[in-house]
Amino acid sequence: MEEMGSVVDNMVKNKNIPIPPPLPCPTTSVCDRKVMAMAMALVRAQDRSRTRGQTSVNSGTKDMWERLFDEAYRADVVLHTDDGGKIYGHSSVLGMTSPVMRQMMKQSKRKGRRRSITIRGVPHDAVRVFIRFLYSSCYNANEMEEYILHLLILSHVYVVPHLKKECEKQLENGLLNIDNAMDVFQLALLCDAPRLSLICHRMILNNFKAVSATEGWKVMKEAHPILEREILATIGQADARQKDFERKRNERKMYVQLYDAMEALVHICRDGCKTIGPHDKAPKEDEAPCTYSACKGLELLLRHFAACKLRVSGGCAQCKRMGQLLELHSRLCVDSDACRVPLCRNFKERSRKPNKKEEMRWKILARKILRSKSISGAPFFSLTTTT
Repeated sequence: MEEMGSVVDNMVKNKNIPIPPPLPCPTTSVCDRKVMAMAMALVRAQDRSRTRGQTSVNSGTKDMWERLFDEAYRADVVLHTDDGGKIYGHSSVLGMTSPVMRQMMKQSKRKGRRRSITIRGVPHDAVRVFIRFLYSSCYNANEMEEYILHLLILSHVYVVPHLKKECEKQLENGLLNIDNAMDVFQLALLCDAPRLSLICHRMILNNFKAVSATEGWKVMKEAHPILEREILATIGQADARQKDFERKRNERKMYVQLYDAMEALVHICRDGCKTIGPHDKAPKEDEAPCTYSACKGLELLLRHFAACKLRVSGGCAQCKRMGQLLELHSRLCVDSDACRVPLCRNFKERSRKPNKKEEMRWKILARKILRSKSISGAPFFSLTTTT
């Protein structure tokens, strides 16, 4: 607890962020049965209202709780806050809603007929909102927005889980923003709120330039240089993951394009497409538009490959590209003897006496192409051009 206090104290040097009050000595005792009986009915009603939602609280019951707190009828506890403020409460309600306060009241000394509890480092009005919530489980929206960070700390220190959950919910649903993201992130780490800390961390990563210009970031840099290094490290890791994701996505896109090219090549050589087709099939004048996206580009490559005089000497880049596509087809073709794709059988025979490293590269490429198409959910296309 001392470590938590020093950390938060450093964190709020230049910010109006609440400092959690110290926990009492952890002693255990059994609450008096009469006191428990007095508060049991009230606590059950609060639990039912929290389960059903705030809007289901009966207005008459809510007014009764509010009056009990405001009028302090037969109050037996006084809470001292900063600036000499006092808030009166009932030990039965406070003890049943907060186990920490129950222990504090057991350890406190009586002054007259009232026990005394001190809550320092938090604005008086924030403490008042906190105690009012213990009575009615209700709050004013404006007060929640103004004191939400104080209430988050108070709910954690005094073990009021339903208020802590409500604070986290309100922050997640609109009260968290660029300006307070760094402060809320640190408090979420200190107050054991993993979901809230994750949401803050994502906001910091996605809006790092704006967050790093806030006052909260500057204070954090001075008070917690280790935390700053950890955040910067996660940003670097996030960038690396994003680049790796982009690289894999581009590779997958390339493999899908290669598979589409193989499909279009089989289509051209088996069925014929416009002016390119098998030697024994004439092109159809009334043929419908081709549905293969790579067909037009392959038609141009095939026409060039058939007429180019430089391909024998290996001096034509387009012919090299076409040769690579034909060799790739031969690696994917399951029946080269019956295949109509040019040079399929020649490349297949050449692959039987391969260079081991080159053959491994071709196998890996062919496997990735087939896998990328299966991952995309497209139907498998037979790469054999037999009729």
